[in-house]
Amino acid sequence: MGRVSESKEKLIRSSIELITQKSFSSVGVQQLCDHAGVKKGSFYHFFDSKQDLIIESLDVVWSDFKTGILDPIKSKDCPLEEKLNLLFDGFYKHFKDSKSCKGCVIGCPIGNLALEMSTLDESIRIKVQEILSKWVEFFEEILSDAKNNNEIPGNVDLKATAKSIVAYIEGTFLIGKTFNNVEIIKNLGCVTKRILIYKDDQVKAA
Repeated sequence: MGRVSESKEKLIRSSIELITQKSFSSVGVQQLCDHAGVKKGSFYHFFDSKQDLIIESLDVVWSDFKTGILDPIKSKDCPLEEKLNLLFDGFYKHFKDSKSCKGCVIGCPIGNLALEMSTLDESIRIKVQEILSKWVEFFEEILSDAKNNNEIPGNVDLKATAKSIVAYIEGTFLIGKTFNNVEIIKNLGCVTKRILIYKDDQVKAA
């Protein structure tokens, strides 16, 4: 049983790495198996298709991100600005280290798949939407705490602002990847704070 679980884990981790660096359409099942060091028969033992593997891999990406980064930040008893600094400093370090290792800014695997597959595969689109909605919920929660503590204006629409922040973050990752410039990501924090302090907020959640 241990080897079975290990093979599945290798396939999931390989899919995350390869598709983050390349694209869904450019990576085939054989390439995934070769990179994972498992036989092709093992792939079809665990997954009916490449789409099924990607959907499960996205769950792993989100789980790692949530438990490793978001949950510790959310649980901290500190002002909103400190939480945002921890988050955005972490993003910058991650992409900077990744570029040093791989030679390029790889972008966000969730955002990458959203751009490539949302109009081509409904199951992947739904999974990406589900994950992005959970990320919006994270920002809603920390913004709600900040609003209760009078750290942000009382008229801020929490859901609309949370969606705007997620959209801005994903857009910044995309621009950083396109220009292969990690320093673009360094500006995430200061612009997000401007979104939050805008007092005439009339944006409503869609």
